[in-house]
Amino acid sequence: MVVLAVTWMAKVGHEAEVAAILEKLTQQSRMEAGCAMYQVHRHKTEPRRYFIYEQYKDDAALEAHRTAPHFLQHAKKELPKVADRVEGHLFEPLG
Repeated sequence: MVVLAVTWMAKVGHEAEVAAILEKLTQQSRMEAGCAMYQVHRHKTEPRRYFIYEQYKDDAALEAHRTAPHFLQHAKKELPKVADRVEGHLFEPLG
């Protein structure tokens, strides 16, 4: 199992657009064979801050996600126009 935790900050006034892009990305990512979980969260008191929790079966599944057409369109092309990636961390379970 490989876990990716990513935080995005919507540019001022673009919160709804970011949410719409992330919704499309979520729907399509969840259909990937190697995706075990893909969940977007919005911060309760900072509505511009989004946190994405992703689980993939293995490194190959994560790489397939990163090269999928929907990822390239939404995460690489559309999202950077309306949000800034704050951080991204890759984890693996203990034991």
